[in-house]
Amino acid sequence: MKQNVEQRVKQRRHWALLAMAPVVLGLAGCGLLGGKGTEQQAKAGDNWTNPGGDAGKTRNSTLEDITPANVSRLGVAWMAELHTNRGLEGTPVVADGVLYASGVAGRVYAYDAATGKELWTFEPNVDMQVNRTVCCDQVNRGVAMADGKIFVSALDAVMYALDAKTGKIVWQVDTKEVKDRGINSTGAPEVAGDVVVIGNGGAEYDVRGYVSAYDIRTGALKWRFHTVPRDPKLGAQDHPDLEAAVKTWDPNSRWDISGGGTPWDALNYDPETGLLLVGTGNGGPYPRSIRSPKGGDNLYLSSIVALDPKTGRVKWHYQETPGDEWDFPATAPMILTHMQVDGQDRGVVLHAPKNGFLYVLDRKTGQLLRANALVRMNWANGVDMKTGRPNLTPQFSDLGTGPKIIFPGTPGARNWFPPSYDPKTGLYIASILDMGNLIFITPEPKDYRRKALNTGSALIFTNALAETMPTLPPPVAAAVKALPHYKDAIANPAKAEIRAIDPLTGKTVWAVPTAGWQDRGGVMTTASGLTFHGSLNGQLLVRDSRNGTLLKTIETGTPIIAAPMTYKVKGVQYVAVMAAWGGGGFPYVPRYSAAYNRENAGRLLVFRLDGKAALPPPPARPALEIAPPPPPQAPGVTQATIGMGRGLFYSNCAICHSNQHRSITPDLRRMSAPTHQIFNEIVMKGLYLPKGMPRWDDLFSQAQADAIHAFLIDEQARTRADEQAKVKAGVAIDAPRAAIMSNF
Repeated sequence: MKQNVEQRVKQRRHWALLAMAPVVLGLAGCGLLGGKGTEQQAKAGDNWTNPGGDAGKTRNSTLEDITPANVSRLGVAWMAELHTNRGLEGTPVVADGVLYASGVAGRVYAYDAATGKELWTFEPNVDMQVNRTVCCDQVNRGVAMADGKIFVSALDAVMYALDAKTGKIVWQVDTKEVKDRGINSTGAPEVAGDVVVIGNGGAEYDVRGYVSAYDIRTGALKWRFHTVPRDPKLGAQDHPDLEAAVKTWDPNSRWDISGGGTPWDALNYDPETGLLLVGTGNGGPYPRSIRSPKGGDNLYLSSIVALDPKTGRVKWHYQETPGDEWDFPATAPMILTHMQVDGQDRGVVLHAPKNGFLYVLDRKTGQLLRANALVRMNWANGVDMKTGRPNLTPQFSDLGTGPKIIFPGTPGARNWFPPSYDPKTGLYIASILDMGNLIFITPEPKDYRRKALNTGSALIFTNALAETMPTLPPPVAAAVKALPHYKDAIANPAKAEIRAIDPLTGKTVWAVPTAGWQDRGGVMTTASGLTFHGSLNGQLLVRDSRNGTLLKTIETGTPIIAAPMTYKVKGVQYVAVMAAWGGGGFPYVPRYSAAYNRENAGRLLVFRLDGKAALPPPPARPALEIAPPPPPQAPGVTQATIGMGRGLFYSNCAICHSNQHRSITPDLRRMSAPTHQIFNEIVMKGLYLPKGMPRWDDLFSQAQADAIHAFLIDEQARTRADEQAKVKAGVAIDAPRAAIMSNF
């Protein structure tokens, strides 16, 4: 596999920064990796057996060696350079002294967990054309392990079973049901008894969501459950439990676009109930008036669905956002635990999806026990506890009636960033975002676009609304200013925090602000009363779990968005975390991020008490220079040509190419003369496909590709003139400017 936007380093350089010591790996016949269908540990201790740490994925550890009293001594044990400038979202796993971590696009690394010695590395052969239909970077959120194997799903939706000792492929399977859709995979597989399960991504494109279960020994497909029904004109549904779901869709729905519902994360096997819980994705296109014109709940969009892992049959479901048209998937991580609820010990699911509620559900039945709002919201004003349905507010949120300012916005009150539940304090600790967005149906024709964005909507986040209002057509701007939530959006655009929340009341016990709305990292807690999380400005932070008091800060020089984890080897407790900026909105690097001024150097960082190793900062990014002069426009280019190119660029290309200073993808306002000369070969013929830049000749005509090029030439000329004027005036050329993010 070749990576996008990075210089491949042929020889991997891993720094083992602690004295190398022999470690007995003990993989052969060990309990954690031996035997089929091995259940996950009930509590995380010396080992951390899945990305969530334990069977409930609480991300809470029973280890207590690192405490509030001694955490000031925490230092670097070892680190590994992963040679990528793309996002790292995974949490490593550890079994019997070996640490396994997933990286960009489904790479897997195995290390001696005490010394950092590399044991093996696996690099999948990824079809990089998949980048056409990946909204949110080349990330991967982790591996599963059982039966002596490590399971990983690569970006192009090929799942691999690797020998845990050697990293060699035992079996592999292409999980794509069809080849002509924008299917991708970024989540961690989940072992559920004798099967390993994986979902798919692509709801913003043209994908019908599904989960697939494979025999952990052979890779044979055991069952597949679709989260969205198929066109009833094709006859009976391809799964018996979809017969009820199809009744909640308009028979004339946009079946050609497929409906979305992709379960790209949030797979939890519950050994107590024997159920597999699946968080399903958002609708596609976003507006229900396009997707299912006559309305309906559109099951099983934005739901938690409990499946029998032996058969794939539905045991219960709870739809968190009926008829979702605001990009509110239920794919945020779930936590399974026990709590005292109304005087009874209940096995519960804690779930805070994008839509702004924190839900408490019964694990056996799906019964709603609590639903508390965490942030401002106007798509609903509460949940009916008898029916479990949200109290929808169509007067504020029906996209079919014009532009709307929706709270929370599509980045979500919560998202993939892992939370933790600390049973000692009873607190749910997580990153929370209180922000909305302007969302409206785009005027372009709604014809199906194969392997392309089919959201049917445009978005402007409330943090940028004031800046972008002057760029809107006057009638649209007037309609937006007349919206009932406009003044609040301007006065209070966004607030991001790490919060400790009582799940039964929704009350915040403590909260600390983060550096900005994009600064929303994962969390891990320990039995000693510590909360660990990272920051985009390149820090690992340790807090007192009771009150949020900051106890320790370690400067890393690399942004941290992934959740930390902890383990013990030979009596020593370690803390590990993946570090690099990326994920949703990856080309928009915030100015406060460490990746703005330093290279976005992907790293695995490991710490211990009295760690003495040095942590070299990533190299500084080169000084910004004025954009080079563009070539002259081709003969016949008009303002209409440039306008067409602008529309095509923002609806297809801007999701990866933000054309912002310090982006981690190429700024196309700064193309060199040789790049301009081969522009057509890159875009239409796939010249840079090995580097991750897909070809577009199946979607764009030659005239359309030429129009995009004309727009970029025009942009480059404008940028150069602007930057020359700034230099003359003594102003930094990267002074902030308004940026419209069309997807996150």
